[in-house]
Amino acid sequence: MEDTIAAIATPFGEGGIGIIRISGERALPVLEEIFEAASDKSDAENRMLCYGRIIDRKKDHVVDECLAVFMKGPATYTGEDVAEIHCHGSMISLRNALSLIYENDVRPAEPGEFTKRAFLSGRLDLSQAEAVMDVVKARSDRGFDVAMSQLGGSLSRSIGDLRSQLMDALVDITVNLDYPDEDIEEITLHQLSDRISPVSDGLEKLIASADTGRMIREGLAVTICGRPNVGKSSLLNALLKQERAIVTDIPGTTRDTIQESMTIRGIPVNLTDTAGIHDTRDVVEQMGIQRSKDAFNRADLIILILDGGEDLTEEDRQLLELLRDRKALIVINKMDQDLRIGREDIIPYAADEDILFTSALTGDGIDRIEDRIEDMVFSGKVVQETSEMVTNVRHLDLLRKAKADLDQAYDAVARGEPLELVELDVRSAWDHLGEIIGDTASADILDEVFSRFCLGK
Repeated sequence: MEDTIAAIATPFGEGGIGIIRISGERALPVLEEIFEAASDKSDAENRMLCYGRIIDRKKDHVVDECLAVFMKGPATYTGEDVAEIHCHGSMISLRNALSLIYENDVRPAEPGEFTKRAFLSGRLDLSQAEAVMDVVKARSDRGFDVAMSQLGGSLSRSIGDLRSQLMDALVDITVNLDYPDEDIEEITLHQLSDRISPVSDGLEKLIASADTGRMIREGLAVTICGRPNVGKSSLLNALLKQERAIVTDIPGTTRDTIQESMTIRGIPVNLTDTAGIHDTRDVVEQMGIQRSKDAFNRADLIILILDGGEDLTEEDRQLLELLRDRKALIVINKMDQDLRIGREDIIPYAADEDILFTSALTGDGIDRIEDRIEDMVFSGKVVQETSEMVTNVRHLDLLRKAKADLDQAYDAVARGEPLELVELDVRSAWDHLGEIIGDTASADILDEVFSRFCLGK
């Protein structure tokens, strides 16, 4: 980290302000070289935001008016000296200013390099560093809250506590292995099991939270399906609270999938309206129906719409059969009319709480659909502890590996196998947990993690 880096820290495009960030030992000299304060104060007074101009001194040319600030390390984001220049948000202005900076022995930052330096300087651990991008990319209030909680170290503390318990077990094992002839109380298999069991339970709890965590981070994939003309597009419009899909009385109006993103009770939702699933010889309709089936198979949650004004058809029953082992809501639409389908008709196929009545035309019952989606995501808990939620696929994979290690260690203890074998499994679990927070992560892993970041972060 001896070299100095710089990059644009704001999104590309037009805007009121564009920010260039510089980090490294040359941050101050570079700022003093290109920035000229409008006042008599020092051009780069520590942590003082100054108004002035960026000057190309070789050409005696004003590049832009700006605000600039210098922040002395280590009390900065990267732990190094940092300078920021707040230009007008024109790409011409930012590009010209950045080119001038690069002429002063500064190189372009790689994706995620500012946060990588924060990690290497000890300002953040690896799970906190990954949470930075989750904060940036959050699509809902809940997603933002979870990311902020992890950025604050909630997951790190949970992992640290589990690793501490494993280290206690490793110390006991090592003492018994290295000093068998000393006057040391021999660890019993029962005591060792008692050490491992709470950690295994903690890992299981974190792993169980991952499904909900993924939905909060990436969005819940919801597919609306059903026969033609039962009200699928009307329900999509009602949930979106806008006329997104064309609605007519003509069956087969929707011939392709329609995808929209929205938020329901703080949960990001990727909503897909599908073409009506039925037998047809129309080639275009067949293509739309195949896409509907693909969306059906990918969905986290399926909303099956039934026309409450008609009796159940054979096609309805076939769709209901397909949903027996899936997370699904059965919505009986057109409750504003005389209903010919009752709850008792659907009970053989679905749980009572998953059968809902609505009128997509009037909006009646839409709130109950939203209530049920929230309940299903959070397993009936309106508020879930964000500090115990796993949202990262890398973390989940390592947690599963650590759990498998401890299961193997527990079995070895139960079989009375040598402590050397138990130690290998316990240490492997400890290492896998260390990869989550970066303590035992290799350079290749770090490069892979930070390569997913955006420039300037």
